[in-house]
Amino acid sequence: MGLIFLIPLFCFLFSPSHADIAAKPGVNYGQLGNNLPPPHKSVELIKSLKAGRVKIYDANPRILQALKNTDIQVSVMVPNEIITAIAANQTLADDWISSNVLPFYPQTKIRYVLVGNEILSQPDNVTWHNLVPAMRRIRKSLILNKLKKIKVGTPLAMDCLEASFPPSSGMLKKSVTDSVLKPLLQFVNRTKSFFFIDVYTYFAWVSDPVNIKLGYALLQPNVTSYTDPVSGLTYTNLLDQMLDALYFALKRAGYPDTRLFIAETGWPNGGDVDQIGASVYNAAIYNRNVVKKFTDKSLKGTPLKPDVVLPSFIFALYNENQKTGPGTERHFGLLYPNGTNIYEIDLSGKTSESEFTKALPAPTNNEPYKGRIWCVSERGANGTALGGALSYACGQGNGTCDPIRPGGKCFKPDSVTWHASYAFSSYWAQFRKSGGTCYFNGLAVQTTKNPSFGSCKFPSVTL
Repeated sequence: MGLIFLIPLFCFLFSPSHADIAAKPGVNYGQLGNNLPPPHKSVELIKSLKAGRVKIYDANPRILQALKNTDIQVSVMVPNEIITAIAANQTLADDWISSNVLPFYPQTKIRYVLVGNEILSQPDNVTWHNLVPAMRRIRKSLILNKLKKIKVGTPLAMDCLEASFPPSSGMLKKSVTDSVLKPLLQFVNRTKSFFFIDVYTYFAWVSDPVNIKLGYALLQPNVTSYTDPVSGLTYTNLLDQMLDALYFALKRAGYPDTRLFIAETGWPNGGDVDQIGASVYNAAIYNRNVVKKFTDKSLKGTPLKPDVVLPSFIFALYNENQKTGPGTERHFGLLYPNGTNIYEIDLSGKTSESEFTKALPAPTNNEPYKGRIWCVSERGANGTALGGALSYACGQGNGTCDPIRPGGKCFKPDSVTWHASYAFSSYWAQFRKSGGTCYFNGLAVQTTKNPSFGSCKFPSVTL
């Protein structure tokens, strides 16, 4: 049906498991915000979402303390930065477990120690080759401390795949298959752990919204279907298609029975003007459908693996205002930082769609924005920080800030806020195509309102 010819590899993620693993989804508790509730309040909010498990991106002692004596299963994470050191030194692994697991276990139900996060997506290939050795040392330390029930894993992104479409062609990335991925799979299978993977249908859809139907990416029923010409399997949603691409890749590598665990999935509830489909409506529909899929016995599994349970984490607990990159990065939360729901959701799957009482706001950006966009200073931004960002923007391009120099057409009004707005727009217009963003550590925001006046003309991006 011409539905999906290529889906960028960075978009894919996947995870299955056996029937002894609880299906109730959990939530990723990110902490990259300067306005988030304290851990004890966050734990209460996690309970209110009826999350079965929580994953944190470190081993924050205040969070682990707040999770004591709850029924919430917990995953903690060894930082990327110390993987190479731990791989070479068992004492460091022992010290990490002694400091970050033993003081809290078993009152805090730590079930997984995840070594690093999306290591293969980072440029540091030294860490790649130290990943599995570090995992072995962490597991050895757990065994020495009689903590055999705690499993060791590592979350990867879908860029661990070399091929993904059609799903039956799924293949692991050749450059790291023998050196990293097969040792990882051997470790996971030998220790009865999981292959943790992050999967986002949003990014796959954004890459090709013409050929990929939005409803197919949102897991909406009866939108369309795609039949794999080799396997003959029929797909009715993009998540299943992405997951089976990974299943086929693992089978092709010789590990067909590997258990998968979705370490992250979700949909942004907001974003920048130039980012389509990021809305409260779409986020609510996607995450509600995911919860239904993962908890409804009749919907579990994928066409290739229909009988597996898919343990999972929804990304994320909060909108996090200190995450860098495009606006969507700061808008994946189920909750606002003040603790209120962005939309109604029940991670236990026991609340049906018809039982949610608050109407969702209609999406307004399902189609690409057409027009001009400017990048200006965020209202209320710190003047000192703006000055630093202004200097950075002006120092990057050739003539980027000439109009705001004394005597220039945009020099007046002579204020840091005004000059920064011009510099941000000028920088973004010049460097957007090569990866420049309208962010500047949270000091800038996109706008469709032209800030130009008189002879001062602000550069813009035209979509």
